Amino acid sequence: MLNLAWAKTFLTLIDTKSFQAAADQLQMAEPTVSQQIRKLEEEIGVLWLHRSRTGCEPTEAALTFMPYAQSLVRISEHAVMAVRSGRVRVRASSNVGIYVLQPYLRKFLRQHDPALFDLVIDRNPVIAQKLYDSELDVAIMEWWEQRPGFSWKRWRSEPLVLIVPPDHPLCESRQISKRKLAEMDLLGGEPGTGTGRLLESYFGNTGRSPRLSMQLGSTEAVKEAVKAGLGVSLVLQSAVTEEVRNGSLCAIPLQRPKLEKDLFVIWRDSGLNHFSRPPFVRHLIGDASTESERRSGPVQ
Repeated sequence: MLNLAWAKTFLTLIDTKSFQAAADQLQMAEPTVSQQIRKLEEEIGVLWLHRSRTGCEPTEAALTFMPYAQSLVRISEHAVMAVRSGRVRVRASSNVGIYVLQPYLRKFLRQHDPALFDLVIDRNPVIAQKLYDSELDVAIMEWWEQRPGFSWKRWRSEPLVLIVPPDHPLCESRQISKRKLAEMDLLGGEPGTGTGRLLESYFGNTGRSPRLSMQLGSTEAVKEAVKAGLGVSLVLQSAVTEEVRNGSLCAIPLQRPKLEKDLFVIWRDSGLNHFSRPPFVRHLIGDASTESERRSGPVQ
């Protein structure tokens, strides 16, 4: 097991490039710094530094170890902060955080201190990595890889709709068929949302599926592109409620089988009962029986 104090000393030494400067910054004796670095070298079996007249330069092994040491120290600091402050760290994917989560968040914060609640809206791959690195408590995402060490629950399913500008020939259509959709070119939105995987599953081995053109980076960008007549796209129905209401976009549902995207709530698995869920998770999914809850087992 790696010693957190040694990891912190290692990072300080790499930053200052001097044993004395590291000792001054850490408020410890220089021999103590040397001893901790030596013990860390012995623990892992590598050399961290090349010493020269100009200071200490990190070896290739040190550069490889640096991000892991930074993660260890950061996780330690977050753990202490979480216990002492009760702060909840939540990240939601862009579509969820912007279009779906707000009413639930407003209700939750009526009964909890907003100063102790951190919500960041980010891209799905970034959220997943932060979750794996223990840098947040709860994730709400548009896909989930079911990695070990986490509990998760399918929170809700959101229908996808085809959006077109008001002057588009399809605007008056009440529905669009799966066959017609397969013939279309669609504007792509934010990478990593799982829409591509969903379309692969939806069309299966038929050999026919829509082609994606461009990657516009966000649903907001997609909506503006469709309004400008640059193409059509598939988005969450909840993402275009306002535009449909004001007539700036038309949203066309799919004929059966409908195309829906599952949204997931994920949190670290404590191995205890459902009362160990973070309060925000209990708020979103309720205190239902754990029979409907999934724990991610070992990756097959």
